[in-house]
This record gives sequence, C-alpha cells and structure tokens, in this order.
Amino acid sequence: MKRMRFVFLLLVVVALVATACSSSSDETTTTASGGETETTAATETTAATETTAATETTAATETTTAPDTGGESVTIKFWSTETQPARLEATQAIIDGFTAATGINVQLTATDENALPQLMLTNAASKTLPDVVFHPLDFTIGWANAGLLNIDAANEVVESLGADTFSAGARSMVTIDGKVAAVPSDGWGQLLIYRKDLFDAAGLEKPDTFAKIQAAAEALNDPGNNLYGITASNDPNAVFTQQTWEHFALANGCQLVDAGGAVTLDTPNCVEAIDFYTNLLGNYAPAGLQDVVSTRATYFAGQAAMIVWSPFIMDEMAGLRDAALPTCEQCVDNISYLAENSDFVPAFAGPSGAPAQYGQASYMGIGMTDKTDAAKQFVEYWLSTGYIDWLSVAPEGKFPMRQGTADNPTEYIEGWRLLETGVDRRAPLSDYYGEEVINGLITGSDSFARWGFEQGQGELVGAVYSTLIVPQILDEVFAGMSPEDGAAEMQIMAEEEQELLADEG
Repeated sequence: MKRMRFVFLLLVVVALVATACSSSSDETTTTASGGETETTAATETTAATETTAATETTAATETTTAPDTGGESVTIKFWSTETQPARLEATQAIIDGFTAATGINVQLTATDENALPQLMLTNAASKTLPDVVFHPLDFTIGWANAGLLNIDAANEVVESLGADTFSAGARSMVTIDGKVAAVPSDGWGQLLIYRKDLFDAAGLEKPDTFAKIQAAAEALNDPGNNLYGITASNDPNAVFTQQTWEHFALANGCQLVDAGGAVTLDTPNCVEAIDFYTNLLGNYAPAGLQDVVSTRATYFAGQAAMIVWSPFIMDEMAGLRDAALPTCEQCVDNISYLAENSDFVPAFAGPSGAPAQYGQASYMGIGMTDKTDAAKQFVEYWLSTGYIDWLSVAPEGKFPMRQGTADNPTEYIEGWRLLETGVDRRAPLSDYYGEEVINGLITGSDSFARWGFEQGQGELVGAVYSTLIVPQILDEVFAGMSPEDGAAEMQIMAEEEQELLADEG
C-alpha cells in the first residue's frame, strides 16, 4: 500500500511541479512555475499508463548507438525524461560521441516523466533497472532510500570530477549521510525580478531582504496610474502559489520538517513568512486572482515593479517569443526594454532566515545494476565533453549545475553564457542581460533549496503538494484568517498526511 501511495504522489508531483523544459515549438502548455513544457503526439502519456518493462512505455522512443566495437562490447541503458524531438536529437549526438570515444554502446529510452516513478519500481522488481536515469530532484531521495540508485557510484563521479565544481545547492538537496545520491546536471532557480529603472529613479535598494521588498512595494505602488508594487501568485488551486510562497518561507527559515522529520509549519518563522506574503500581496499587488498567465501579463504590460517567476521568462522579456511579447509603453519602440531595464534577485532573506532560492534541478542517477563502471564513464562524459551540447537545448532553463573544471572553475558558465535561447528568434542571453545579471543567476544556484528533500521527506513533500495545503490555507489568510491560525492549520494538515503515510507503511 505504501508503495502504491508513493507512486501516486510522485505522479501527482511531477504533473504539477515545473521542470526545466523550455519552449521550442508553437505547441506549448504552461507549467506550474511559469515555464513552458512541450507536448507532441509522440510523447504524450498519462499518469495512469501501466507498463511492465522500460521498453513498454507508451511514450517511449528508443535508439541504440554505434555498432559493436569488436570483441566483447558493453551496452548500458539510459532513460531520459527529455522526450522532445530536439532534445532527443541532442541526447543522441552526445551518446554517439561517447560511444566513439569509449566503445561503450548506449541504449536510449525516452519516457514521459509521469510514467517514470512506476517504471522504476516495476523494473526494480524485474531486475531491469536502467544503468543511468536522467530525472528531476523530486524523485532522487525517494529512489535512493528505496535502494534503486547507487549512491556510492554517484558520489565517486562527483569526487572524480571535483565536488567543488558543482553547485553547492544542487549537491546539498540530494545529500544522504554525506554522499550525493545522484549527480547534478542542470536546473533553474526561481527569481524575484524587478524594474531597475523604477528602483533607480526612486532611490530604492536592490530588494534582497523582506524589508527592502516591502519598502519598494510600498514606494512604487500606484494603482491609480496602473502600477503595482509587486505581482505574485495567489491562486489557491495552483502549485505555482506553493512554489512562490515556499521561496519566501525558505528565505525566512521556515521549513516543512526539522532534521528528525517532525512537521514544523507552526513555528514563528512560518507565521512570519505567511504574514509577510499575504500582507505584501494584499496591499501592493493587483486585486483578484493572480496566476502564471496574469502575473506575467501584468509585468509585461509595465504594471508591476516586481514579479516572482522562473527564468523561462527571460527570453520572453527579450522579445524572442511571439506568443508572449512584452506590451509595456516603452516596449512599442524597443521590444527588449524590460530585459534591458530589469534586474534579478535569485536569493533573498527574511528577518529570521538567510538568503535562499527555490530551486529545481535535474540529476543523472546511476542505477543499482551490474554495469556501474560503464555508467560512471557515461555520466562523466555527459558532464564534461558533452555538457555544453546538452545545456544548449534550453539555456534559459538549463543552468549548469557543474560550473567548471578544476583547471577552469568557470568553463561551463562561460560556455553557457554564449549559448543562444529563444523560440521565434534566437540570441544569447548576454545580448540582453549584463554580466552581473548572468553571474547572479549562476551564483544563486549555490543557494538552491527546497522543503523536505534533504530531511528524507520526499513522500511528505509529494502529499503536501498534491493536496494543495499551502495555497488553500494562504487563500484563507488572504480572506481574513490570522497568520497564526493559518500556520496552525498547515501544521495539522501536514501532520495528518504524514500519519497517513506512516499508517500505510
């Protein structure tokens, strides 16, 4: 029973929580984070899809690399959640290069994220796990605790490449007993974006603390002239609200659980984060429902001084995607005006916390199979020779979680900086954003944080996300409930979910 609930909750989470997918075709759907994820007829699947082996996935696309090199050949299985044609093509090119360099063949299976949790458990039972699996953070700790991932092998890869060359935040989110459970590949961090031109004109400081955010929102809020201090999600039925508020919660030291796994949502830190967020939006944001679409539209119309969104907005701010063009007054003559006059705060801090940034990262997991050495070689190649080619498929949402090498600590940052992004038009982000902005995005990854994963509470995170506990109770606080009562309600409901998980165990 516990296994079935674990699978169900992971399916719900992956359907709701945004992953680092960018738009590269006209057929897109908006994700919870405000990013874009592509859908094609060849890769669509549902959470209800049942399979008995990796090769039977409804959405699977398989290819096998180069022919045998002579003598005894080795073939490893690589599963990837990147199902879009352009990304499959990029993945295959990396595989071809690896096979040419090592003689090791790689069988690629592209499977929809929704099917991945069940596939891993099913194939573990039949002892046909993949040798390497590209997957989002949301699965890593649960799989590691279930014995599906080879933690020692992943740790050996990170140590071989140089632990210091990887984002500290990406490593810490999957660290178990001092070892990483999977190797960080790429990711994105949520951003507080602000109109630097308006801030400079008003003599306001960079909004990197609650106090500075509050001061700026109050100073710039002018509804009579269609300008609000901030726009951020308040939708009670969207994980986007959970993600946005969790950023503020983390910044104020509000955690889902403590080191022992006990729920801690009724702490003063959480009460303070609830109070700040609801007052901020209640007093200085547009009235009514604010969601992925409306927050972006408000900022793009020049009607908000700040917005909380994912980096998928960056190419759109530059006018590189026709389906989401800026419409501000200044944008008529200069479509990239917002890109040129916005700045970014990856990590900010509350009065009771330290700078933190909500982050979503993807990892290369090494399965518990008998081909560990070959799998390790493939992961090392992916994160070195093939790395820039991989990041190039969606630079705005694939920040390098490995920043460089021991000899050149910024090698991959420098390479990523030059990559082109966009949909209808393409250009490097550096054409529109200054060096300070780009460096801030990268260094912010060291502060990546999420609720629960480091404490081994991935199942509880899934339950909290799927039941929308946080967005629903925040909505009640917006409607008049006190922050203290709201925190108490969050505590009770999260504890109930935790007890249910324990009972089903």
